[in-house]
Amino acid sequence: MNTSARSTPRSTARSVARLAAVQALYQRHMEKTALNKLLDEFHQHRFAEMIDHAEMADAEVEFFDDVVSGAVARDEEIDALITSKLADGWTTTRLDKTMLQILRCGAYELLARADVPTGAAISEYVDVAKAFFDDREAKFVNGVLDAVSKQVRS
Repeated sequence: MNTSARSTPRSTARSVARLAAVQALYQRHMEKTALNKLLDEFHQHRFAEMIDHAEMADAEVEFFDDVVSGAVARDEEIDALITSKLADGWTTTRLDKTMLQILRCGAYELLARADVPTGAAISEYVDVAKAFFDDREAKFVNGVLDAVSKQVRS
């Protein structure tokens, strides 16, 4: 979702929280950081220095905590769901590590955050993908999360 035209403080805060959640899950994956330590580090330090020290809106910390904690708690279910939407022979282990975290966060929101509209969840993570990848990968995120949404939201 392009929030520039209709951006509200809450939607901007959630966008920042989503980006931070992807970064936190990436850090956890690479460094095996314990969840409590990871959340604390982001609360104490990382939100203030997000993305090359650029000024950014404050993150919605409770939303961030829920996405990160929920994605960790439901990681096997989420990975199975993502894998079921990949091409034959592909598993989550073949995905780029950043891409995997984007898909995990998006799938978690689609599974567990009924308060977030389907289109908003998908487009927000497409936007996150665009921060790291080209349009091709962003379209991949769109396709996988759209397929996930059709399975978990009726």
